[in-house]
Amino acid sequence: MKLSDMFSTLADNARLYEQRVTEWQDQMTSRNDEMLVSARKWQETAMQRQDEMNRQIRGYFEEAGENVRNQWQVMQTAWEDQFQKMREKGEEMRAQAMKSGHFPEWAEAYAAQMVGFAQKMQDEAANAIAAATEAKGQGKGTKDA
Repeated sequence: MKLSDMFSTLADNARLYEQRVTEWQDQMTSRNDEMLVSARKWQETAMQRQDEMNRQIRGYFEEAGENVRNQWQVMQTAWEDQFQKMREKGEEMRAQAMKSGHFPEWAEAYAAQMVGFAQKMQDEAANAIAAATEAKGQGKGTKDA
């Protein structure tokens, strides 16, 4: 192989590599945009579900007795305290990730963790709603319970 042919081949390979890198960057940017859109959609539907749940809770409170309302308030306060602790720990970990240069990995792991937690809470809520519906169907409980 001639030296000129070798340089020509190297130049062609370099151009091809640059094209592939550009394509990969475009694909990564596209996927990142898709992930952001997906996250925003999830957040919108989560907010809609939260609004619906809040309406249902208000309806339950209107029907519930004083004892049930007090129990709910204690539970709600405990949940909010726990959520605040989780947020504080998350902020602490975020700051460490920013310092170490591992923020993208941390952010993905944190998002996955929060989605998993939210799904567990949704499952718990669904079970509670099913239990309440079943109890109402069987005539268990009173308005002042």
